[in-house]
Amino acid sequence: MKKILNSLPFKLLIAVLVGSIIGLISNETIMNIMVTIKYVLGQIITYCVPLIIIGFIAPSITKLGKNASKVLFFALIIAYVSTIGAAFMSAFAGYNIIPHLSIVSDVDKIRELPKVVFELKIPPIMEVMTALVSSILIGLAVTWTKATRIANFLDEFQKVVLSIVSRVIIPILPFFIASTFAGLAYEGTLTRQLPVFLKVIVIVMLGHFIWLFLLYFIAGIYSKKNPIEIIKYYLPAYLTAVGTMSSAATLGVALKSANKSPVLRKDMVNFGIPLFANIHLCGSVLTEVFFVMTVSQILYGKLPSLTSMIIFCLLLGIFAIGAPGVPGGTVVASLGIITGILSFDDTGTALMLTIFALQDSFGTACNVTGDGALTLILSKFADKNNIKVENCEVIE
Repeated sequence: MKKILNSLPFKLLIAVLVGSIIGLISNETIMNIMVTIKYVLGQIITYCVPLIIIGFIAPSITKLGKNASKVLFFALIIAYVSTIGAAFMSAFAGYNIIPHLSIVSDVDKIRELPKVVFELKIPPIMEVMTALVSSILIGLAVTWTKATRIANFLDEFQKVVLSIVSRVIIPILPFFIASTFAGLAYEGTLTRQLPVFLKVIVIVMLGHFIWLFLLYFIAGIYSKKNPIEIIKYYLPAYLTAVGTMSSAATLGVALKSANKSPVLRKDMVNFGIPLFANIHLCGSVLTEVFFVMTVSQILYGKLPSLTSMIIFCLLLGIFAIGAPGVPGGTVVASLGIITGILSFDDTGTALMLTIFALQDSFGTACNVTGDGALTLILSKFADKNNIKVENCEVIE
């Protein structure tokens, strides 16, 4: 019993429950405090994200040696294929389901959250995409030049980052999640806006599980290993993603979950999980495609043309890579193609942002959980290409 009470999933569930109750019964003064807690903890998590990316990806690439470029290219390909695969499945479902739904739009203004008591800005040392590109280039360059001292430094830096994740990020996550749900409950999102699009959200969530099943099924066939040995460790990561609504903020827990799996190579986990957290957004993309089609039906009385949706899906897989590691980042990054290709006006983009925000947490959870399947594929690819297993640090 004590083990259950001290487990991360239990703490996260309690955080969601307590945060929701606080948001429903709190006055403005209490919410001032909750909003400030969320702001400060969010600043700390955001600051650590680039460090986690560099601390895991760069050392992992150097340990791959001459095979670094091959493994990286393969990882990029499977992430993009999974992302646009989810997009096309969602589009197919949209054309066949949306015309038969009676969807009513209701975007009443939600209750405004109080301002933070004080602002403690902790800007990260670099943007997420800058950290991702930098870690890849540095890792490859160290491999090409055989810079042993820098490789050793990166290995030590990884141990430092592991300590930050274990002793800072994971302990503050329940408080960050509780303050997040308190804000959602206080605004009215949990009680008023969610039922408006409940049918659409349920359909999208079902799509998430269908796509995850396909991913793990394919990964299991390719690797000839049981994918259940990954899925059963992923509940903490899934719940964390639901609360944080950010793949980047969930990175520490995802690494911890994946490292527990006996069928995943630890070196591929340390390389693949941070990389996929930034380039594999199958759940968010699946969600956005179905929602843009829904909004188009609501506002403009018709679904986008097949040609427009094909172009939109292909580009969305690319634009999603540049999505900021924050809630709603995918749809924000793709606003250019939403307005340019689908011709959405201001009302359309506003409604899109609103409905996407209602379930963004579940799309993120699908992204994070799907990373485990891709890492299984990556592990098998490394074995097939006789890439030596490297010793590496793991999050305990």
